[in-house]
Order: sequence, then structure tokens, then C-alpha cells
Amino acid sequence: MTSRASQRPIPVPLLSRSAHDRVAHRRTDEAWLAQAWSRPETRVLVLTARSRVLVDAQARLQLVSPAEADAAVGADAPRMLLGEADGRAYFAVFSAGPDEPEAPTGLRRADLRELGGQLNDLDVGLLTASVALQAWHRTHTHCPRCGSPTAIIKAGWTRACPVDGSEHFPRTDPAVIMLIRDAEDRCLLARGPAWPVGRMSVLAGFVEAGESAEAAVVREVAEEVGVEVVNVQYVASQPHPFPASLMLGYTGEAAGTPELAPDNDEILDAGWFTRDEVRAARDWGDEASWDGAGASAPSGASLQALPPTFSIARQLIDAWLAEAE
Repeated sequence: MTSRASQRPIPVPLLSRSAHDRVAHRRTDEAWLAQAWSRPETRVLVLTARSRVLVDAQARLQLVSPAEADAAVGADAPRMLLGEADGRAYFAVFSAGPDEPEAPTGLRRADLRELGGQLNDLDVGLLTASVALQAWHRTHTHCPRCGSPTAIIKAGWTRACPVDGSEHFPRTDPAVIMLIRDAEDRCLLARGPAWPVGRMSVLAGFVEAGESAEAAVVREVAEEVGVEVVNVQYVASQPHPFPASLMLGYTGEAAGTPELAPDNDEILDAGWFTRDEVRAARDWGDEASWDGAGASAPSGASLQALPPTFSIARQLIDAWLAEAE
């Protein structure tokens, strides 16, 4: 098996890229916030209720001026300060209604899952933060202590309870995602009930209370496919705001027999695959055929497609493939 020392590091995960300063010290500066919103050069990202945004044919975010944002969602809509880049302030606002206006000519609406691998560093950082904030505000409107409605403060990064005075912050749930190899240097890939037959990925799971991330890797693999894992090594992390996860990427090695026993709950199919088999699946299907349709894999192939390129799962797989190139 290839040693950890010889593994190639993966590039910065696609949703981990960012080119703006979050300027957290500005979130309580009401005078600065008002002045920034008054500047025509300030840019605002408008998200629909479905977390979709306008982009052009080159997959560039279509940000608007503060005046245009007020016209789109109302001047009283909460403003989320995303940060600054090159002296320009960036905000996000969220449409409240379920209706999604038709996109102007030459533009289209898309979401982060579709755009994550296409956006530049600035745009992907802005959109990832906006989607995460929107998901949190949508589901955390009341105080978890007393049940009272909370108010948005600190430029969208905190909710305050007017009754008990408590403050609450955007939630992030740590999860592990791991590429496991056996003694023959095959990669473990599996499929849960939400994925079509033939599309597989590496294993993943949430870190439990009072548990380290490394222990979660060992536990999740044992629970899901019955394999003991050793030599757990951290690789990289990536935000996954669907709705509130932080994916912690790891590698690990199967100890002893690599015989798989899927739990038939979270995992329906699992297998050990060679690099040639995984490369073939990469050629047959990607995010363009996310539903499994249109793939030209041989009839009966157990692995026909991989996770999309924006995911850290795909980047862990691609890094493993690159070791032999």
C-alpha cells in the first residue's frame, strides 16, 4: 500500500476557496454598515428562497447595487455582511417569497451544487457563506432556551433573544468523509438509498457528541460496512452548507480482512475498486448525469459514476487516482 508520506496533497477544496476578508470587526459598526450600503459600488448577492442566484453564461455571479437589492427584496430586508475585497463591501439579502422571477435575457438561475466547481475564488466564497447563513436563519428563528422570536443583529451573524438576552450563532455540524484503502491499494466506495444504482462515493458521517473526528472515521466505517480502520490521517476540510456541515476529509487503511458487510440502512451497496475501475467510472458519468441517466457504462457495471467535482469526496478520489499518474 502506498504510504501516507508519498500521497499527493489535494488542492484547496472547491467550496473552501475564498478571496474576501470577512471583516468581523465591522459587524457591530452601524455607522460603517450604513455608509457601506449607501455606496453604489457596494455589491449585493440576492438569493431566492430556493438558494438560487443569477449567473451569466460564464458562470459569474450577477451581483447588484444596494439600491437594486432594496428594489428586489424590500428596503427592510435584513442585510448580511459578507465582507470586503479590494476595498469593496459585499452583502447578501434573501428573497422571502417562494416565487422565482424569470431570469433576464442572457442570464440563468443556479444553485451552489451546480456552480461550486465553476465559480472563481471570490464568487464561490461569497455564495457558500450566503447559502450557509440563509439556511441557518431559515431554521433558527426562535430562541432555543425560551422559545421567543429572535432578532437578527451583528450584520446577520448573530440572533438575539429579547426576552432572556441570549445570543445565538450560525450552526456548523462537523462531519467526517474518508477514503479507505485495503492492502491491495483498492478504494472503498459505497452507495446509500438516496443515490441511483451505479453511483458511488467514499463513506461519510457526522461526528457524535464527545467524539473526536478520528474516532468518528473508525466508528462510521465499522458501522456502515463492518471494516476496521487504522492509520487515520487528516487531509483537508470543506464547508458543505446543505444545510450546515463542515466536511473533514481523511484517509485510512483497512485492517485485516477487507470483507464488506453493508448495514442495508445507510449503505446499500459497497465495494473495493481498483484505479482502473474508478477512472472508467469517472469517464462514464459525472455531475452532468447526476441522476444516473445517459451514462454509457457497460451493462451490469457496479460502479458507473462518481460524486460531482465540487465535492471533497471527488477530490479525495481524484487525489488517490493521481498517486499512480
